[in-house]
Amino acid sequence: MAESRIVTVCALQFACTDDISTNVDTAERLVRAAHQKGANIILIQELFEGYYFCQAQREDFFQRAKPRKDHPTILRMQKLAKELGVVIPVSFFEEANNAHYNSIVVIDSDGTDLGLYRKSHIPDGPGYQEKFYFNQGDTGFKVFQTKFAKIGVGICWDQWFPEAARAMALQGAEILFYPTAIGSEPQDDGLDSRDHWKRVMQGHAGANLVPLVASNRIGQEIIQTEHGKSEITFYGNSFIAGPTGELIADANDKDEAILIAQFDLGKIKSKRHSWGIFRDRRPDLYKVLLTLDGNNISL
Repeated sequence: MAESRIVTVCALQFACTDDISTNVDTAERLVRAAHQKGANIILIQELFEGYYFCQAQREDFFQRAKPRKDHPTILRMQKLAKELGVVIPVSFFEEANNAHYNSIVVIDSDGTDLGLYRKSHIPDGPGYQEKFYFNQGDTGFKVFQTKFAKIGVGICWDQWFPEAARAMALQGAEILFYPTAIGSEPQDDGLDSRDHWKRVMQGHAGANLVPLVASNRIGQEIIQTEHGKSEITFYGNSFIAGPTGELIADANDKDEAILIAQFDLGKIKSKRHSWGIFRDRRPDLYKVLLTLDGNNISL
């Protein structure tokens, strides 16, 4: 019989204003409510301090970045995590000398900063022009040993890459977390990626036999760009998937949400080991994954 180890996870979902104080207040209010519901690890959406500014390429938006050290939102969330005894991954726009990153720190239940992850995959398309602001992350995929579980955290576009999920699972991640900002496509009103988005991550959960938590924002955000106004309606649909990819809890595309799910990590570990997917891996055959075009695999 596997040793029982129960953890309760949470995904938050809310609409952002473009005022830092208002958004951080909202995040704290929802974290406190999630704690009241028994949550141990609480995920807040990507770049929740303000609007998703990457709709535009604007020099003035670099002023939104702050260094990790003494970052006021991180410090506030450290204090909150310690008070409530919860784990909080915190997304922020990081300034590191002349480099800038889409980053996250994981705060343990005693308020300790467990480390930094910088987003590895940086998108560049209409409405999601992140390459203008963010360097490619240089931390590699990481896992963090929190009080309640060893967790892996990817950021938004990372969630489309199975290699990222597998890399975190190989390092022992017991739960995967993906803070997100995704919605409509300004160049194509008929394109709705929400179901595709969910299925891809459900696949990561099932392929690695780990629960997965995704937090996305809601609401309409209008940004003044160099070509006029750009508008994205963020579709929410935050969700929690179980270790076979099954949907445990999900939100709609309009309402603030606090999603809660409980998992027995001991039982899941036993099932993961007995299923054989990590036993039967063949890393010696996967060198092609080190290439971009599938050729020159003798690396």
